[in-house]
Amino acid sequence: MIDSPTPVHPARAGRLRAALPPVVAWLVSNLVTWLVALASVAGDGSRVGYWSTGARRRWDSEHYLSIARGGYELFRCRDRYPDFPDVVCGNVAWFPGYPMAVRAVSATGLTYELSALLVTEAALLGMFGVLWWLLGARLTRATGLTLAVGTVFPGGVYFHALFPVALATLALLVCVAGVGRGSWWTATAGGFAAVACHPVGAVAVVMLAASALFAWRGDAWPLRVARAGLSAVVAAGGVLWAKWMMWQATGRWDAYEIIQRSSYGQGDLRRPFAEMVRAYRLPFSYWYTPKGRLPWLVQHALAAHRPQMWLNTAFVVLVLTTATVLLLRRKGLSVEEWAALVLTVAVFLVPFFAGAQMSWYRNHAQMFVGLLLVRRMSLWVQVPLLVACAVQYALLTAMFFAGVLV
Repeated sequence: MIDSPTPVHPARAGRLRAALPPVVAWLVSNLVTWLVALASVAGDGSRVGYWSTGARRRWDSEHYLSIARGGYELFRCRDRYPDFPDVVCGNVAWFPGYPMAVRAVSATGLTYELSALLVTEAALLGMFGVLWWLLGARLTRATGLTLAVGTVFPGGVYFHALFPVALATLALLVCVAGVGRGSWWTATAGGFAAVACHPVGAVAVVMLAASALFAWRGDAWPLRVARAGLSAVVAAGGVLWAKWMMWQATGRWDAYEIIQRSSYGQGDLRRPFAEMVRAYRLPFSYWYTPKGRLPWLVQHALAAHRPQMWLNTAFVVLVLTTATVLLLRRKGLSVEEWAALVLTVAVFLVPFFAGAQMSWYRNHAQMFVGLLLVRRMSLWVQVPLLVACAVQYALLTAMFFAGVLV
């Protein structure tokens, strides 16, 4: 006698259906990236293996992996490389959040490269999951289009790379969720993780400090200010953790500042608009252009720095405009939307204050948190935004897998 299948409880089936959209978005993001990678041919004519860890690695990936393997180091370049310029070398320009997560996963016996890939893809899946929860976990035309934009978000190819971009963005989303729920611990933990993963994560400190103006509304003003201030201070501790680890390995509390000044000419505040113009004029191919015959997509992507800048700027303007319209119409913003608004603007500006000419386009990928306000945009804005993001995503992804992007 054959037993009849056990029926699925309606509540469980409902939860499974609610969890499906972010999983589909994650799969679509991988599918789109894989298809573009197939169309990208290296200069020697060889195809890129999207599913290999080697295809996901770029310059900074090696530094993150070296931190995961052996910790931090700082040395004069000429001590090891006699023909190298007399500057400082090492891996102390990169924060420890992502490498420590990779090290933890590698304890299972997996290689560091595979562990890094798992951390990255798990963080991306988590990003879609937290975003979906913040959107209300209800599939509508607006939330569906918002998820679609997320699958081809500007700079989003780095959500699949061996970089901390996905993990840092997930931390920012958790921070937003914590502020929205009124959970001090969740907001602070998300902020700490964002700071520990990447210098751009410092925007979480700014948002938490400002959260007294729009969050913690159930408390009296003195307590609201105390919550906001204390969460910002604890989140900023991510920097102290990073510097403590660098000090333990190198004996220098200022190791990060030393390498930034010596090797990268950074560490001081820049004039943001001047940096923006400089980034706009500097093509991605300035750092590296593959030899040999390039495919059509890569050829047309070599000047993609300009539309990337226009698209990133347009995204910030749309987010600001949407918030302004909602406020003028007295529809208001939710606590989560206020937090996302502050983070989006801050993420956009940080690279230009820091002078990140080589990385502004991947740093801007953390504006993903601004998708919370894309949900509130009209269909006539969402659809063109999706098309523009898809086109630019293809160009930037082609450049990544052709080896142009660093």
